[in-house]
Amino acid sequence: MSPTYFQDQKFSNINFIDKPLSKGEYDGCQFLNCNFSSIKLSHYRFLDCKFVNCNLSLVKTDKTAFIEVKFSECKMLGIRFDSCESIGLDFSFDNCQLANSSFYNLKIKKTKFSNCNLQHVDFGSTDLSGATFENCDLGQAIFENTILEKANFSTAYNFSIDPENNKIKKARFSLNGLSGLLGKYDLIIE
Repeated sequence: MSPTYFQDQKFSNINFIDKPLSKGEYDGCQFLNCNFSSIKLSHYRFLDCKFVNCNLSLVKTDKTAFIEVKFSECKMLGIRFDSCESIGLDFSFDNCQLANSSFYNLKIKKTKFSNCNLQHVDFGSTDLSGATFENCDLGQAIFENTILEKANFSTAYNFSIDPENNKIKKARFSLNGLSGLLGKYDLIIE
């Protein structure tokens, strides 16, 4: 059976645990107040879609395509974005809870994170060139061999980034963020 194609449709207040989302390609669709928690979205394709106030925690994303997708006010705990289809991967996050998720080894240049909880998120070996972390909590997020060139951390907080183990050329930081760059030196910054 071939996958189903949905275009410009709105899905509101649906619990996809009880009523499974049809496997297929979703183009220009909106998902409002929906519950996807722990379901398999493997091999689904989402193009130019919006997810607003949805629960996507622990969804399975093996070879899931997210192309020009916007997530707003979503709960997205523990998602393995590193298992998504990497070709064309492009998304943004606004007011989302992304704690304990993984973006390991992805190329997600210019990704925008705005007002997000990114605690314990794995950004190891990720290319985040030109990314923006606007007012984001990066407590205990992992940055190891990460490309952060031209990334903007000027309003981000609670991050710890070792300049010796990451590429940070021309990245932007505020004076308040210096402790997040110099933490390993055990300095007292006043």
